[in-house]
Amino acid sequence: MRKNVLLLETIADEAFAFLQQHVNIFTGYDEASLNNVLNKEDIHAIITRGKGLINKPLIDAFPHLQVVARCGVGLDNVDVAAATVRKIMVINAPGSNAATIAEHTLSLMLMLMRNMYESVSQVKQNNWNWRNQYTGDELNGKTLGVLGMGNIGKRVARIAEAFGMEVLYWSKSVQDLPYKYLPMEDVLRYSDVVSLHLPFNNETGKIIGEEQLHLMKPGSLLINTARGALIDHPALLQALNSGVISGFAADVLPDEPPVESLGIVHHPRVIITPHTGSLTSATYQQICLLTINNVVAALTGRNPEPGSIFNRSALH
Repeated sequence: MRKNVLLLETIADEAFAFLQQHVNIFTGYDEASLNNVLNKEDIHAIITRGKGLINKPLIDAFPHLQVVARCGVGLDNVDVAAATVRKIMVINAPGSNAATIAEHTLSLMLMLMRNMYESVSQVKQNNWNWRNQYTGDELNGKTLGVLGMGNIGKRVARIAEAFGMEVLYWSKSVQDLPYKYLPMEDVLRYSDVVSLHLPFNNETGKIIGEEQLHLMKPGSLLINTARGALIDHPALLQALNSGVISGFAADVLPDEPPVESLGIVHHPRVIITPHTGSLTSATYQQICLLTINNVVAALTGRNPEPGSIFNRSALH
């Protein structure tokens, strides 16, 4: 018997076609279509990307649920605990976005350090003479502080080295790496650029607040391509306005699309991209295909890749 799968968001065409070959697909892209599925169908798997919530009420609505999955890495929008209590497999795609997020991080770093966004904007306004008042710097010779040395943090560090940067890091544990490990306070104190690559959880929420921002070097830059909630944004805005730090660039915000964060978005020393770090053609397709392959494996009696089952240890 073909299993039933609920999609809360669109996925890459190739991944959708593969899924369609093996299961019955139902969509809950909006409230009306989701309610229709809730009322009529037994669902065996729910798949989301970054916005569709797989919360406890949704999980509890389907007694035959076997799998919940996110086409991505972070599981902020999935209630892992509720799924695990029901012995439901939680599938994600760890490591699949490391290369593209690292590229995006360095792109933001370069744009901010070299004042590139303003340069391009002025030329588009036919103001070539803006070059006479240009101020900017370069990454070569600067110190990068990496907070969080997972797959992405390591890749950022390697690329930064190629740019001629010295790398310091703080992580949950000391690792066998060619970079100097320091307490977080010292990484903030000695770095010209600080880049966040931490997961969001109870320990890391607002881990960068007023106290941490005031530890940073005068003229330093802060980059965040991890999770918006890692930073206390009112404190960040105050630090930017008072010149405690010189600039901020991010692909993530605590509220997306921004409402409360508009003061940050419109700040002249800030560059924000709309959470597009993983949306390159190659990575978007790879993440979707990887996740869908593992979901189909779980539903058809085959073994998903062990690393893709986030709550694997709790299911045994």
